[in-house]
Amino acid sequence: MHTEILEINQDRCVVCQVETRLSFKPLVNHLKERLKTEHPIKAQFYKFLLEKLSELEASDYIIRVADIDQHQETLVLIYTILTPLVASEKEFFWAMSTPVPDKIFFSTDAFFDFYTNKSHVAHVEGYEEEDHIQKKQLQFIYQLILKRFYNFTSIFKDEKILNYTDPVTHISKYYSIHADTSFIDIHVDGELPTLDFEAIGEQMHEGKELEILVELLPLHLFKLEGFTILTLTDITMTKAIDNLRSILVEHTDEREAYPQVIQSLKTLAGNADIEFGVMPFLTLNDKLVFDTDECQDSVLINAAAEAGIADEVLYALVEEYRKNPRPIIYTKITDEKAVDNVVLRIIKKAGVTAYTLIPIYYNKKLAGAMELHSKKELIIDEVLLSKLQRAIPLLAQLFQYSIDRFNSAIDVILKDKFTALQPSVQWKFNEVALTYLRGLKTSDRIPTIDTVVFEDMYPLFGAIDIRNSTIERNVALQEDLKQLLNVLGDTLKTVKEHVDMSLIDKLLYNVQEWKIRISEYTNANDEVMLRAFLDTEVDPLLKHIRTGHPATANIINEYFNSVREESGIAYQKRRELEASMQLINTSVSHYLEKAQAMLQKSYPCYFSKFRTDGVEYDIYIGQSIAPEMPFNNVYLKNLRLWQIRSMVEIARLTAGLAKDMVKPLHTTHMIFIHSNPINISFRNDERRFDVEGAYNIRYEVVKKRIDKVLIKGTTERLTQPGKVALVYFNQQEANEYLEYIQYLQEQGYLTGEVEQLELEELQGVSGLKAIRAGVKYIE
Repeated sequence: MHTEILEINQDRCVVCQVETRLSFKPLVNHLKERLKTEHPIKAQFYKFLLEKLSELEASDYIIRVADIDQHQETLVLIYTILTPLVASEKEFFWAMSTPVPDKIFFSTDAFFDFYTNKSHVAHVEGYEEEDHIQKKQLQFIYQLILKRFYNFTSIFKDEKILNYTDPVTHISKYYSIHADTSFIDIHVDGELPTLDFEAIGEQMHEGKELEILVELLPLHLFKLEGFTILTLTDITMTKAIDNLRSILVEHTDEREAYPQVIQSLKTLAGNADIEFGVMPFLTLNDKLVFDTDECQDSVLINAAAEAGIADEVLYALVEEYRKNPRPIIYTKITDEKAVDNVVLRIIKKAGVTAYTLIPIYYNKKLAGAMELHSKKELIIDEVLLSKLQRAIPLLAQLFQYSIDRFNSAIDVILKDKFTALQPSVQWKFNEVALTYLRGLKTSDRIPTIDTVVFEDMYPLFGAIDIRNSTIERNVALQEDLKQLLNVLGDTLKTVKEHVDMSLIDKLLYNVQEWKIRISEYTNANDEVMLRAFLDTEVDPLLKHIRTGHPATANIINEYFNSVREESGIAYQKRRELEASMQLINTSVSHYLEKAQAMLQKSYPCYFSKFRTDGVEYDIYIGQSIAPEMPFNNVYLKNLRLWQIRSMVEIARLTAGLAKDMVKPLHTTHMIFIHSNPINISFRNDERRFDVEGAYNIRYEVVKKRIDKVLIKGTTERLTQPGKVALVYFNQQEANEYLEYIQYLQEQGYLTGEVEQLELEELQGVSGLKAIRAGVKYIE
């Protein structure tokens, strides 16, 4: 036990505003009352203490704190009476202080050691460092006064929590501070002020309670005599779980939450040698995904990355565990254990000696895994696991949040990039979904999903095509096949020098026949047949010869390298063509995506683009897509003007890309004018919008058939590089666009060359006409 004086408030206090005296008179009165009802044996003990207290040479049992060490025997007796007999002073945090906890004059070894070793890094939660001492004391005094004289206890929170974080281990400990004021008498100088708590309640705002009480109950009116008993209770386990719950409720970003979760887990474990990792199982198409922020706190994933382990290897290892989840505990990872275990080799290379993996389930479904690891040998016992067990349901919930957030993010991208559910039409689908949900509640039968329909929509169609793409593909195929046959012929001739087989002569004969066959014209069918010839006759023979005749290995390997689709010379022309086409399509798509965002600001519209050999798009605009926003034809005219200008800008864009292409390509640009509104509906089976009605379907038919339409009486295609073609049915439709063309000519977008043409009849379509204007390129 200790009688050293501990200045817990560092001489910064408000005790001077209220008179306080250390006195044992309240204790004496308490013991005398207990003697009336206590068991005789226990009463003898109380009498003995009263006799010791009577020996104090002090009026009303009042003594000076500075003289306390003269009464250590009496203090020990008081401690014995007021505490359980089984309490050990080495472990029990117990102390006696002045009435207002300012000076501690008697304490157990546990309390004394805690305060002297840790008080400089501990703080009381809920108080700012600069004002917490004064605020804490004022609250203590007024809480005592209000409870004693007014039977009012609801203003201040009773619980005080002391937080201590070890500066070396960084493990947090939490203690609840309890002040027992049973042995304090309060004397009032004069008349006790009357308080109207209903009126006070109307004045009190958050953080203003003390200001009101200081005014209504001046401290100089009161005098406190007695002592306070302080006890600290370790609530680390409870507080760590509460912290986890708070993280779960308050977090907005799992990446910020997981480090806090790990710190709480370390607090629960209470062992500085144990580190934690978290591994939520995020999946896409039922395959694990680890390259996300949520997985950056996994020791296994980080160790694999540092060791240069291929993603496929790591995914395969964890996928195997996901199929058979179970606790895996390695107390000590030795070189012998790591020989045949890839996971252990990865972990050991990262300096980890002990490693444990515990599966985490949410609603009986595997949501992830928790890792325990240490650089020292580690015993995972039932005590540690029982501590962590309380945190597992909360960790499972956080894992599920990460999974749901990840899936939602993917869903948003899908809706934005790959399906018809664009923001401009999302509201309509929301209404249909709500109707469906209501139907589920009110009907005994499963309701049908209503068809989403938008009526009276004005359509705009545009197509950017790669000129002669089919011909270019056939030419590239022909050149590649010629190259392949040349390489194959040279390989067979070289192999023949080492191996005398008649079958090689037969294959050389087949190669010459194939060269003749593809010399004039080549199509995809030729490629399929040649591929079959290679797979069934050439490849098996060459592999057999390579195995039996090592001298041929180099030349045969060169052949197989040449026919690799991703890098071989036999695919070079097709790769160059595809790269050029990809560059054009990506650039055009990016242009249209930026344009879409701009157009939506003017008036909501449905904008759908899709790839063919180039890029085509549909735009629908009308009142039914935005019922709350009045529609006017000016929005339609604005779109039509943009449509022509954008075709010019795309033509300029693709022309500028030619310098970056190994295989230069050209684009053509066409617009189909359709002035009458149509109805469109969403096809749930194909997840896209389609037109409705016989007349409206005619619009779709024309769109599909005009891509290769010829000028009437000629063999010339309407669409040509360097020109914008506009297809229409009647002159009234054309007149509006001719005005736009004239305006764009003056703005420097189009040349003065404008042609008005009649087009050949298509199957089921006649009377088509066109305007063709030249693009003015920027020098």
